[in-house]
Amino acid sequence: MSTLAAPATLAPRRAWLTDLPVLLVAVVWGASYLAAKGITTTHTVVAVLVLRFAVVLPALVAVGWRSLRGLGAAQWRGAGVLGLILAGIFLLETYGVVHTSATNAGLIISLTMVFTPLAEAAVRRARPPRVFLAAGLSVLGVVLLTQSGGFTSPSVGDLLVLLAALARTAHVLAMARVKAVRDADSLSLTTVQLGIALLVFALLAAAGTGAAPWSVAAGFGVREWAGLLFLAVFCTLFAFFVQMWAVRRTSPSRVSLLLGTEPLWAAVTGIVIGGERLGVFGLLGGVLVLVGTGLGRRAR
Repeated sequence: MSTLAAPATLAPRRAWLTDLPVLLVAVVWGASYLAAKGITTTHTVVAVLVLRFAVVLPALVAVGWRSLRGLGAAQWRGAGVLGLILAGIFLLETYGVVHTSATNAGLIISLTMVFTPLAEAAVRRARPPRVFLAAGLSVLGVVLLTQSGGFTSPSVGDLLVLLAALARTAHVLAMARVKAVRDADSLSLTTVQLGIALLVFALLAAAGTGAAPWSVAAGFGVREWAGLLFLAVFCTLFAFFVQMWAVRRTSPSRVSLLLGTEPLWAAVTGIVIGGERLGVFGLLGGVLVLVGTGLGRRAR
């Protein structure tokens, strides 16, 4: 069995240059819960995903057409597999958020921080690294953070978000394991992934899964289009390009830890925009998330 490539150790300055864009991804993903809930219902999940991906894909193809033509067969296959995983992540996460509370979703999706170091250690047939302890501290912080909103009993939505967390882990590890993907241009690979995911969503829409994308788009007002563009440009295009760029310069566990601050930013968005309030335990949880992420960076 092949093993994960060990990225070269980054100097502190270079490490921060890699970490900061990933942290910004966590910020926009944290804000995506509020944005998605504002424009999505059970019957419009697939339609919104079609629109979300269709908005950015033409621009990506136009800008990266030359590099797309330069991809080899192995790179197309690798990017295609990643695109299928990506489609699964979005379907599971979006349906899950619709069917559960934002509090539960923020807690459960953060378990990617635990799943990724464990999976990485299993692939290497090694004991879990110290970064796993830091991830555990971060998850404890997420528990305290989300308790301020009240933790409801498990639901179908909770299970879907849990599966999305597992799919996120598979996606991060696959990006690090597939040699052809590691050596290819990030823009091209992002474009292929989003194209494959869009194809999956379009086929589901054509099969009659929920409302038609064009009818949903026709019913959108200014607020809904603003939310869709935020999800498309920042939470999709920017986020996954940065993730693919960073995972090849550091490690899957490090990327996962930084993205694990997503629930904290979801809480910040809820306070500033949604008018939510955090109690003492919520504030303590936010501190633990940041401390756990910082310790994880040092451990790596």
